[in-house]
Amino acid sequence: MEISTVSKIQKKALKKSAADFTRLGFALFFMIGVLTFSFLNNGGVSNNLFLAVAALVGAYMAMNIGANDVANNVSPAVGAKALTLTTAIIIAAIFETAGALIAGGDVVKTIKNGIIDLSAFGGNADPFIWAMMAALLSAALWLNFATMMRAPVSTTHAIVGGVMGAGIAAAGFSIVNWATMGSIVASWIISPVLGGIIAAGFLFAIKKSIVFKEDKISAAKTYVPIFVAIMSWAFVTYIIIKGVKHIWAKILQLLNTLPLISLEITDKPSFFTAFTIGLVVAIFVYVIVKRRVSFNTTALQNTRESVNTLFTIPLIFAAALLSFAHGANDVANAIGPLAAINDAIVNGGVSSDASIPLWVMGVGAVGISLGLALYGPGLIKTVGSEITDLDQIRAFSIAMAASLTVIIASQLGLPVSSTHIAIGGVFGVGFLREWLYVKDENNHTIEDDIAAIEDEKLTKSAYEYELKELEEKDEKSQANYTRIAELYKLIANEKKIIKSTKKSIKKARKIQYVKRDSFNKIVAAWLITVPAAAILAGMLYFTIRGIML
Repeated sequence: MEISTVSKIQKKALKKSAADFTRLGFALFFMIGVLTFSFLNNGGVSNNLFLAVAALVGAYMAMNIGANDVANNVSPAVGAKALTLTTAIIIAAIFETAGALIAGGDVVKTIKNGIIDLSAFGGNADPFIWAMMAALLSAALWLNFATMMRAPVSTTHAIVGGVMGAGIAAAGFSIVNWATMGSIVASWIISPVLGGIIAAGFLFAIKKSIVFKEDKISAAKTYVPIFVAIMSWAFVTYIIIKGVKHIWAKILQLLNTLPLISLEITDKPSFFTAFTIGLVVAIFVYVIVKRRVSFNTTALQNTRESVNTLFTIPLIFAAALLSFAHGANDVANAIGPLAAINDAIVNGGVSSDASIPLWVMGVGAVGISLGLALYGPGLIKTVGSEITDLDQIRAFSIAMAASLTVIIASQLGLPVSSTHIAIGGVFGVGFLREWLYVKDENNHTIEDDIAAIEDEKLTKSAYEYELKELEEKDEKSQANYTRIAELYKLIANEKKIIKSTKKSIKKARKIQYVKRDSFNKIVAAWLITVPAAAILAGMLYFTIRGIML
């Protein structure tokens, strides 16, 4: 028996090792391919070997983004079983790549949000190049470590920490824009709290309007089209504001080629424009979903599980649109240091803006898709099922939070992290479930049980006092003996009620729909991302500087 068990363990270990080596082989093949392409493609550049190494690090960074950051876009849909893991990875890879290549932008700020003052380099390209290399590598290493620990962290925060740490190592603390860093620290609180509140709010609204109703089918016919239309409005507005802003001028130019259309060309869409387009789309979606739900209600049962199925298709669209917006908005920022290195080496100077060559954007887009496919499943499972249990309604609420939070924050000028919003939404849904468990529809709470225990104790004391008086009588009538027997039964019953109620309170207090170990681990990872990446970047800067001098 023991030999058989050991044999099974060995086979399982060998199978896992083979899968690990296969993934590693694909990753190395991609990175070596990028290294070779960059070296051959930039043969006329004086420092092309360093640029090739930077491209290799950029490929490594892109894969780590795919493994860690992209998982948040599809995890709720996978956790709710609206998508299989394989389908989710395919959808995310396609739309991430499309977002990066179609709407990623021709020019980005290479130093995210003005983290450091470029004038401190005095126009000297070498320290700047070394700093960007250190920032890129430190962010990639930290993301790799976080992914291994199954902790979803912010890619933007990792690269910000890397740029800050490398900048300090290169030119001292005065190089850092501390006001900007303060806003980034604020986002650690703003993003998850806002995402959690919005996700919990939508989940509660759906529960009250549909799930808690006796006639769930009629309620679904009325409210599901409204919720899906709101989602459509939010996502169209979100995509226009964050996803296609880089190609907005080109879209307007294309529309102006049509007859009877003459639009003013602007660099990016206004909120009113995005809001209006989103509203028009939402109206069309409402009409379509209303008809579809009315048609499908004959096949529905009056259960929560049946109503859940109505949110499956919206969830699939949400996963695709979130991936597209992430590819368009965050990929360029993540590979910004590689674009900065390329610009500095090719042009021999330091610039706050740098063009992103197509090959650099391609490294980011393909690397993210590959990283997601090879190493993303672990984190997808963590976010989708290991923090709190998700179904379609809960996942729908999280998706709503992801889009609405970004819209609200962008209009208020608040710094937010898409990763923190998504995870905050998961936390919000889980904590709402805990709250609803201890406070049901009838407003029955733990406090009610505690008050009930006190009442039962008073009743029990009254019975005990009466019993004592009767037992102390010298002469007892038959009625007294009958009452004494009755009091013993009443006191025993009160003890049972008190004991049962205490057990109920203890059970309610133990219920945790959000796994606290996952919660603590993720929050800890968020708090140390910027300082960890900064310290690592500083060390790497001095290492690179020592090698190059």
